[in-house]
Amino acid sequence: MKILEYGTAFAAGACIYTLLEIIWRGYTHWTMTLTGGICLVLMYMWNNVLTNSSLTFKCLIGALSITVVEFAVGCIVNIGFGQAVWDYSNLRFNILGQVCLYFSLIWYVLSIPGFYLCDFIKDNLQLP
Repeated sequence: MKILEYGTAFAAGACIYTLLEIIWRGYTHWTMTLTGGICLVLMYMWNNVLTNSSLTFKCLIGALSITVVEFAVGCIVNIGFGQAVWDYSNLRFNILGQVCLYFSLIWYVLSIPGFYLCDFIKDNLQLP
């Protein structure tokens, strides 16, 4: 049953992240689909571990997790393979142009519905 839960979280994250990219920038890259799936799986895992934590704290962990994943993917895809999928070099408080404070704050806010989605997946797919 865990495969169904985590698979659903991955698929939902992949679809939502891709859709957000298309809405925000007008296009996306296939690596962002994988990144979105990984991010929601991480949030799903954190949601199961931090059951007694506040939503505020969970969103902080969610934003940090997404930022770390984006940094890792950015270093591999953008810097390592030279794909130039995104570049935040022109934004303040960026790290190697791969992540920046501005988007980390956006991830914090988007973690709110993300954790509600994690609860929905858990409540509807988990065995009693």
